[in-house]
Amino acid sequence: MGERVSGPEIERLIQLLARLPGLGPRSARRAALHLIRKREELFGPLTEAMQVAREKIVTCSVCGNVDTLDPCTICRDERRDPATLVVVETVADLWALERAAALRACYHVLGGTLSPLDGVGPKDLNLASLAERVARGEIREVILAVNATVDGQTTAHYITDLLAHFNVKTTRLAHGVPVGGELDYLDEGTLAAAIRARTDF
Repeated sequence: MGERVSGPEIERLIQLLARLPGLGPRSARRAALHLIRKREELFGPLTEAMQVAREKIVTCSVCGNVDTLDPCTICRDERRDPATLVVVETVADLWALERAAALRACYHVLGGTLSPLDGVGPKDLNLASLAERVARGEIREVILAVNATVDGQTTAHYITDLLAHFNVKTTRLAHGVPVGGELDYLDEGTLAAAIRARTDF
């Protein structure tokens, strides 16, 4: 076991950074060292930004996005097509599709996927609010932009059945999204092609 080379405050910083996705112990140590080297220009603004985010970030009551506004910036955007609703698993997926800038639609964040093995059922996701939005009659197309995983496809089938008695067209992403792929890891060109080539579900 290696000897400790820094004080407990620095070790705690490294441990907290290591909890972030994509950062293992080595990457967290490098990030901590960078923050320490640039502490005059980074620590203050970063601490302030994190405090403001902690106080002001909310979940949108309409779509499930995260923002400092409720309804969120996307839901307030009058230039978006209110007749097209893109259903995604997570906020990360919503942001990935927005980066692709393939269409200007509205969104609905499920908050995950159905996964019986993990104990995630329909009541654990934002499915009831999805049905409520479609029931209002303004939406003409629901695009299922879920990941091409077993759980993602199970969720897509469930949503298709859920919306079957509504007068709404249900489509899904097509070319460009590999089986087993996750939206947040795909490039913008692939996502844009997938949106343009969506098919009936």
